Amino acid sequence: MITRKRLRPPEERDSPLQQAVTSALEDMKAVNVRVLDVRGLTDIADTMIIASGNSDRHVRSIAERVAQKAKAAGFRPLGTEGARDGEWVLVDLQDVLVHVMLPRVREFYGLERLWDGGPVLQEVPAPAPARKRRAAR
Repeated sequence: MITRKRLRPPEERDSPLQQAVTSALEDMKAVNVRVLDVRGLTDIADTMIIASGNSDRHVRSIAERVAQKAKAAGFRPLGTEGARDGEWVLVDLQDVLVHVMLPRVREFYGLERLWDGGPVLQEVPAPAPARKRRAAR
């Protein structure tokens, strides 16, 4: 049996749901965001988004904002797991799975290596650090 990868047409690459999620991740200053196309690798989702937060509180806040923005865009989350501990929070948006985790947890589980067979749709650049202002003399 031969498995073939289905490639998305160019106009389908950035769905409104994916745009809402990446916007929420940028708003909350998520770190090292990767958007993976997992079509052809699994039937559970089309897109997997992996991001990191700086602390357990940051991870929980990012996941909450993702769920809020998805609801505002008209997409109801099917569920959220791991919010109590805050080390790894999964937000299930049916076609898009969002993993938000601490850097050490992300390194340990290596989801990027696990789902490496799919193309990387987008790597969101980290926000530029804020400049320090000098006091006027």
